[in-house]
Amino acid sequence: MPERGFSQVPDVLPRFDPAEGMTVIEPPGSGAGWWAGAPSAVWTGSGWYLSYRLRRPQPERGGTTLIAKSVDGANFTTIWSASKDDFASPSIERSALVRVSDDCWRLYVSYVDGADGRWRIDLLEAATPDGFDPRARRPALTAGGIGVEGVKDPWVTRYAGSWLMIASYAPTPAGGADRVRLHATQDVYNTGLTRSLTGLATSDDGVTWRWEGGILEPRPGRWDAYAARLTTVLRTSDGWLGLYDGSADVAENYEERCGLAVSTDLKTWRRLGDGPLVGAAGGPGTVRYAEAVREASGIRFYYEYTRSDGSHELRTSLVRGEGDDTTGLKRAYYSY
Repeated sequence: MPERGFSQVPDVLPRFDPAEGMTVIEPPGSGAGWWAGAPSAVWTGSGWYLSYRLRRPQPERGGTTLIAKSVDGANFTTIWSASKDDFASPSIERSALVRVSDDCWRLYVSYVDGADGRWRIDLLEAATPDGFDPRARRPALTAGGIGVEGVKDPWVTRYAGSWLMIASYAPTPAGGADRVRLHATQDVYNTGLTRSLTGLATSDDGVTWRWEGGILEPRPGRWDAYAARLTTVLRTSDGWLGLYDGSADVAENYEERCGLAVSTDLKTWRRLGDGPLVGAAGGPGTVRYAEAVREASGIRFYYEYTRSDGSHELRTSLVRGEGDDTTGLKRAYYSY
């Protein structure tokens, strides 16, 4: 199946072909289950910091969360790492790296709670991005605290005086929870017993969070019937644009595809097109966990990209000279 780049979505995003992106982080091995990805990026005005995750095949799963530094956004040097053992966890997934001020950085880490087998998000804080201590972590969002079976993969920003966190969550199935079936494998998202939705949390200080509920759900019978996970959001002149990971069923849980959605308020989202619109629609060239950050010369994208051997690498693409109004969002919103 041919790859689908942004050239097929006029006036929605700056055009780039993920297949032409630059490899930033290699996977730690070859073949299915070997991944480098789940990025979160910060541009300081003079350089880049990148949070990412390394994973090995089952049963090892997500083993390490790392932070790297770069001058140009493409060539990185790792400056910090922590293992899943540092969190007493079977697996670590995406973290959100945030620069609060010159002497305050935050890392929101999603990992499986070793005590109850459910995904959760904790907060680490440090004066520099190489100074995080997992022993000093505190809860940000827990599955039990918001009444779901798992919550992970945060994306965090500060807007209009408030902190916003977008995260994937797994609701309790209709009819109640069978804890043994849901959490025996310590990954509820890979059971087929629930689905992967996107929810929103808000905060006054970025430390204590209020769960606002779901904002993007899977659509029965469509290509995103099992998962609809927003991974990054771009502010535009007339609303918001989101890139999200979708999958049709649990068999695609580790190979989601990337779609686009638009919103005027961050709570109600309208999907664009009738299928994945970024990268391939399956197999090699598939894109997931996309991150988009504005810098001085345009927008830089980071994304997890499926190789021909089934492994995932972390890539970047820079679209130059787009300015603040990057999407022509009004035309795109009403054309689908």
